[in-house]
Amino acid sequence: MRQERKETAKIMKILVTGVKGQLGHDVVNELTGRGHQAIGVDIEEMDITDPGSVEQAVSQAKPDGVIHCAAWTAVDDAEDEKNREKVRLVNGTGTKHVADACKRHGCKLMYISTDYVFDGQGSEPWDPDCKDYRPLNVYGQTKLEGELAVSSTLDQYFIVRIAWVFGKNGKNFIRTMLNIGKKLDTLKVVDDQIGTPTYTFDLARLLVDMIETDKYGFYHATNEGGYISWYEFATEIFRQASAMGHQEYDQEHLQVIPVTTAQYGLSKAPRPFNSRLDKEKLIRQGFAPLPDWKDALRRYLKEIQADFS
Repeated sequence: MRQERKETAKIMKILVTGVKGQLGHDVVNELTGRGHQAIGVDIEEMDITDPGSVEQAVSQAKPDGVIHCAAWTAVDDAEDEKNREKVRLVNGTGTKHVADACKRHGCKLMYISTDYVFDGQGSEPWDPDCKDYRPLNVYGQTKLEGELAVSSTLDQYFIVRIAWVFGKNGKNFIRTMLNIGKKLDTLKVVDDQIGTPTYTFDLARLLVDMIETDKYGFYHATNEGGYISWYEFATEIFRQASAMGHQEYDQEHLQVIPVTTAQYGLSKAPRPFNSRLDKEKLIRQGFAPLPDWKDALRRYLKEIQADFS
C-alpha cells in the first residue's frame, strides 16, 4: 500500500522550517528521497519571529505545503524570566506568522507539537482530539499557543504531537545517557514519567505520508512498542550499547537506579508524569504506524556508533 501511495502521490514543493534540527533534517531527506522538492530553511533564511521574513520566504518558495519544525525546545531554559518573551515569540507568535502566510498563499501547513500541551496527569493515553489543555510549563503553554494559532487560522492543517524525540542531528536523551554513562558507575533515572520514544528518521516518513494527503486534523505520533519510563528507556539504551561491544555500559560497570521525580529533584520546568499518546487515529486514517521503539533505538545506535566509540 505504501509503495502504491508513493508512486501515485503528486510531486510537491514543501517548505521545511527548522532544517538544522533533528526532525527538520530528516524530513528534508525523506521528501527528497521521494522525489518531492524540499526547501529547508532555518533562522538565516526565514526568521519566523519576523512576519516580513516569513512572507518573503513563503512568497518566493510558492510551496504546496509547509512542515513547521522550528521551535524553542529548551524546556528548562524557557522558564527563565529573561527567555519567556522570546519563547512565546518563537513558539506562539512565530507559528501564527507561518499560519498567516500559508493562508495568504493557499498552502497546507503541518505543525509539530508536543504532549506538553496536556497536564500529564492520570494514566489514560491522551486522545489527539482532546481539548482539555492544561500545560504545566512555559514550553507547553507556548506550543499550545502555536496549535491554537494554526487551528484558528487555517482549514488545511495537520497538528502532530510527538514526545521523547531523538534523532541524529541534535541533542537528545540517548546521547546524554551515553555521555554520562562513560563518566559514572551509578546513574539515577526517573521511573514515574511514562511515554514512548520517537525516532525522527521514522517520524519523517510518517509526516511525508501525511502531507501527501488531505486527511487534516490533530494526530499523535510516536514509535510503537508500548509505554515505558525514562528508567526503562535508559536501561535498554545501555543494554543495546553493551551488546554492540561497548562494555563500559554493561551491568558490571554501570548501575542504573530507578528513582521518583521527587527523589531526583525538581527541574526548572515541571514535567508531565503521563506522556502516553493514543495513536489509533493514525491507523483509522490509513497511515502506517512507526516501528517498535527498541528497533528504532537499535538502528539509531548503529547510526551514531562512531560518535560514542
